[in-house]
Amino acid sequence: MALAAGLCGLGEGRAVGSACEALARNPGARASIQTFMIIGLVFIEFLSMMTFVIILMKV
Repeated sequence: MALAAGLCGLGEGRAVGSACEALARNPGARASIQTFMIIGLVFIEFLSMMTFVIILMKV
């Protein structure tokens, strides 16, 4: 679980960092960048939650 949480944290950091860079380059595309970033973060969090559920099922 610690490995999954750590890697999900790294993935979220990279996603938000890339979104900030994209906003700095093209502020007019804020709505679409923000939407895709939130969808990506939801998928990353879902992977973390699924890892937690699988670990609970095995224990």
